[in-house]
Amino acid sequence: MSSSLALKLDEETRRRLQALGQLRDRSPHWLMKRAVLEYLEREEGYEQEKQEDLARWERYRLVGGGVPHASVREWLDSFGTESGRSRPE
Repeated sequence: MSSSLALKLDEETRRRLQALGQLRDRSPHWLMKRAVLEYLEREEGYEQEKQEDLARWERYRLVGGGVPHASVREWLDSFGTESGRSRPE
C-alpha cells in the first residue's frame, strides 16, 4: 500500500527536477521516487557492510590474529591449478 509524503524543495531544485522530468519524459514524482529508492539501496548496503566489518573486527579482537597476506596470496594463486591448496586458517 502506498502513502503520500510531503517534501519541500527550494525553487531551484524544483525547477531542475521538472526540467529533467521533461527531458526524460518522466514525472517529477517518478524521479523523486526513484532517487529515494536508489538512496535507500545504497545506504542500506553501506550499513550492512559496516555491521559486517564491525563483527569481523570484534571476532579479530576476541580470537586475535588473522591470516597472513602471503598465505592468502599463495592460496589465491593456486586457484585453477592441479595443486590447488586448501583455504588458509
